[in-house]
Amino acid sequence: MLSIIKSYGLQGLDGYVVNAEIDINQGLPGYDIVGLVGTAIKESKERVRSAIKNSGLSYPINKITINLAPANTKKEGAIYDLPIALGILSATNQVSLENAKQFMFLGELSLNGDVKKINGVLPILISARMQGFTNIVLPYENKEEASYIEGLKIYPVKTLSETVRFLNNELKIESLNLKTFEQVINNNFTNYDFKNVKGQSNAKRALEIAAAGGHNVLMIGPPGSGKTLLAKCFPTILPKLTFNEALEVTKIHSVAGVLDSSVGIVCLRPFRAPHHTATTLALTGGGRNAKPGEISLAHNGVLFLDEMPEYSRHSIETLRQPLEDGVITVSRVENSVEYPANFTLIASMNPCPCGNFGNKEKECKCTPQQIHKYLNKLSGPLMDRIDIHLEVDNVKFTDLTNQTEEESSESIKVRVDLARAIQLKRFSSDKNYSNAKMNDVQLKKYCKLNKSGEEILKMAFDNLHLSARAYSRILKVARTIADLDASENILDEHLIEAISYRSLDNKYWN
Repeated sequence: MLSIIKSYGLQGLDGYVVNAEIDINQGLPGYDIVGLVGTAIKESKERVRSAIKNSGLSYPINKITINLAPANTKKEGAIYDLPIALGILSATNQVSLENAKQFMFLGELSLNGDVKKINGVLPILISARMQGFTNIVLPYENKEEASYIEGLKIYPVKTLSETVRFLNNELKIESLNLKTFEQVINNNFTNYDFKNVKGQSNAKRALEIAAAGGHNVLMIGPPGSGKTLLAKCFPTILPKLTFNEALEVTKIHSVAGVLDSSVGIVCLRPFRAPHHTATTLALTGGGRNAKPGEISLAHNGVLFLDEMPEYSRHSIETLRQPLEDGVITVSRVENSVEYPANFTLIASMNPCPCGNFGNKEKECKCTPQQIHKYLNKLSGPLMDRIDIHLEVDNVKFTDLTNQTEEESSESIKVRVDLARAIQLKRFSSDKNYSNAKMNDVQLKKYCKLNKSGEEILKMAFDNLHLSARAYSRILKVARTIADLDASENILDEHLIEAISYRSLDNKYWN
């Protein structure tokens, strides 16, 4: 008897329908599975057989042929265990095939018949809804993740036997109740706050501008100056995630297998801080399945690279495409996938290998050649893509012992949100939502300068030997500073402050 059970597959973040076709005929006992399947699917034979037997059901002693269609698409993972098992059971009249046709099934099986959690549920459900599916059976452990998608009836199951009884109308399982994003986003908090950072007023100002306009930042300073703490506080002044942004982030985290199943959705902007020993593959993503890497996991959040020159040159050069385009293409022999990678880069570094170059209190022990080699680990094209270059000095003793309360992240965030609101209104008819993502047409339209401003910028361009990309970055930062002042036009003082964030180009790299 032939049985066809609906399931789903993933290619990157896009889903596609997979039909599990099971044919059981008389003949020598055997189990063949075809359809361009990976090792995990080939091994499903033993999982499915043990799960069926240990669930008190009958496993057929016949010739079993399984095809996962479409046959020309590579399929990976144990996600098809449940549909294969139900196909075998429906082909042997142990499950109502008519009832099974009304559902799509996802799930891995353990040997005792438990239905185990799978990765990538959210992008699968979103794609399935777009293709007209409404009734979906999936693992109970994935129910939190699935409860945020409207227009679907989700039936979470714990075991294979429970699923069989449900399909045979012997057990009633209620569909999931829809959750609202507001229920979880207000219950999340972080221990970091700018009020706990003593001094560093210049750095806080620069990070406020970065948050307000979506600009990338490079902090240069000696060890112990607070660069890492400043970076960890930075997400606390970013605007809250919208529901659509949260869905985008959750899809990536779900596919990568790093989603917190107890919550089911990413509530806070991601803060990814990979170690400098991370490989290029870990940063960009890849592997046989072209899984997302740290760059994509930081989408709609922050990618923090501490001691940036310590990363391999090849690894940090891979940042150039996502910093420019907001996406990263992961190409492998078996697959090529484009993942979103619209993040804010916060990087830090010492001014030299020993960290004391330019320090008034400690002597630098590095030779000019060592300093030059260290700084030139960062290429000019990469530096041009970082909007704000910030020098962070050591904190003074008087700042550390000062009892005056520092401004809180909540207070700074109010100004950031107001500046972001101005940008949302400005770009309401466009795809980008921040000044940092302005294209050339928008730059000419929204960053017009008066005559004195043009003279100031020309002088900076000549004296600092700026590139064309650095020129546009200055204008974008100046536009954000003007937005923080609620100014319609870019004034001279806005432009001068923006230029000051490029002065380190001349000090360290020219």
